Amino acid sequence: MAVKEKQPGLGKIINLLNNFVLMSVVVSWDGVTAQNVPGLVKFSLGRFQKVSVTQNFPVEAVLTRIPGDITHVIFQFHSQYCNATVSYDQEYHKEDLLQALRSENMRFLEQSTDKAPTPNTSLTAHDAGLVSALRLQQNSLQWYMESPESKPVSGMAVILPYKAKDPVPGGCNLEYNLDIEPNIYLHYNLFETIIWFAPANIGHARGQTAPSCNVSSGQTSRMRLEYDIYQYFLPESDLSEQVFIGHIQKMANIREVAANGKKLITLSSNDQPMVSFSSLPGQGVIYSIIVRDPVFNTSASYVPVHTYACSFTSTLDNCYTLGKISTKVFFTIASMAGLFVCFFGHRFFKSELFCMGFIFTAFLFFVLITRTTPLSYDMRLSLTALMGVVGGVLLVLCWWRFGSPLLSILIVGLILGFLFSSILFFTPIGDFEIFRSDVVFWVTFTSIALVIPLICVGLPREGNITACGVVGGYTVILAVNSYTYTSLTYITLDILKRALNNNFSKAFTNIPFQGIDFIMITVWAVLAVSGMVLQLYRERTRPVFPPSPYMMWKQERDRRKTNILDPSYHVPPLRARLKSRVEEMFRREEPAGERTPLLL
Repeated sequence: MAVKEKQPGLGKIINLLNNFVLMSVVVSWDGVTAQNVPGLVKFSLGRFQKVSVTQNFPVEAVLTRIPGDITHVIFQFHSQYCNATVSYDQEYHKEDLLQALRSENMRFLEQSTDKAPTPNTSLTAHDAGLVSALRLQQNSLQWYMESPESKPVSGMAVILPYKAKDPVPGGCNLEYNLDIEPNIYLHYNLFETIIWFAPANIGHARGQTAPSCNVSSGQTSRMRLEYDIYQYFLPESDLSEQVFIGHIQKMANIREVAANGKKLITLSSNDQPMVSFSSLPGQGVIYSIIVRDPVFNTSASYVPVHTYACSFTSTLDNCYTLGKISTKVFFTIASMAGLFVCFFGHRFFKSELFCMGFIFTAFLFFVLITRTTPLSYDMRLSLTALMGVVGGVLLVLCWWRFGSPLLSILIVGLILGFLFSSILFFTPIGDFEIFRSDVVFWVTFTSIALVIPLICVGLPREGNITACGVVGGYTVILAVNSYTYTSLTYITLDILKRALNNNFSKAFTNIPFQGIDFIMITVWAVLAVSGMVLQLYRERTRPVFPPSPYMMWKQERDRRKTNILDPSYHVPPLRARLKSRVEEMFRREEPAGERTPLLL
């Protein structure tokens, strides 16, 4: 009996100790628990931390010891290309944790995957963020991360704090699921990359109601806020996750964005919250937005978003195999012909005319069939090459028949003028606000392009040789781009995009200049200068242009008609010779009479 009486007392003591331990865990939830329980990650304000999540093992991010002057915080998670789901709530919380601790396992984490977060409390993206407004006396927060797919997702997460006078990014969201939307939405296609965002709101202290978003004017409303759009380029041709993780940290908070990014434009609250850029497939770009409050001289950063303008998971033509085989073949052959024209174009004038006619016709026809037909890229490229050959042959025939260098020089000068005008708009001049108008842009572009042919008509040989060197050298740049990325291709590609896409006029065409681009500029300059110098030296004693083949044949024919000492003078005309040959074929031979062996 004594033993039986002692067992309940021992059980009570054990239960009391167990409850004391469990209550200590609950009380210290913002401390040791976040570090010791699997699936929980403790964060510090402003410090990046690498996190890996799976579909069956979500991660709870815990922030503790939040200072009292912090009114709202932004939680960010960034992955290179895999989506992750971040949410405010999960149903297991402390009660499920206590149950898990009692059973000495983490089975609640597996069960929690059946309790999916609601759309208005979660977001799924590879750049995802949530804003949490703090209540009075609140000093801890938690968020939840998991993979929406079966594969694990790794990335970088950070929590940034803001105070009462700092604006709240996305605080006046009326279009998206989250009540407060600090994220930047992004969409890209072959031509342009578009970002858009929800308007911000003025900051407020803990426990106060957020200012109204419906006020349309006045310095006491959100309409005083301004938005600075920043752009940051990742290293060219580097698609590694380590590089992405290292550089995304440079565009997360306000100070780093202003120091590393390039500010492109400032939008007011009356402007449409949308900006477009030229797409750069294979080139990593990070976009960030800083909202400023000019009254309090404070600012806050939206969650940055990044893109490579290509797919990492596509089985065909993904970011790693971006260049199509057809493109490589096309531009490799074009570069070989361009090198020949660069150094020998003026000497072999008909070959040069064929190449220039090919370029002129191929460009026009590619724009035509792309705007009017839904054909695939390979089919369009094949038809473009075919029509380019036809255009080259026609230009050579025009030269052969008429012999006037004027038409040829005009075509060659137009190509050189097009390239010169494209280079001009490739500079920051192309992003001037006045050139957002298609009418102003195309009138200016055409006027500049037409100046070069006029100069070439005045200096035909020098203009032709210059065109051979510059255009021929640029074809090498295009060929190199089909194998490795270089920004110089966008000299002409941006003009092509604007000709094909009606909305491209709104896009910013800012292009990064990095190591390979300076190397390619040097190669282009060396090829162009050496080609021009070589041809000018070689052709200095020769006629300005070779004579027309048709004119030479006509002069030779007239000379033969008037020179009786020329044996060809006595040769009957071609028509008479053909007639006699046909008559001989149908003429019957007459018998030669008696033949004797002696005569034979």
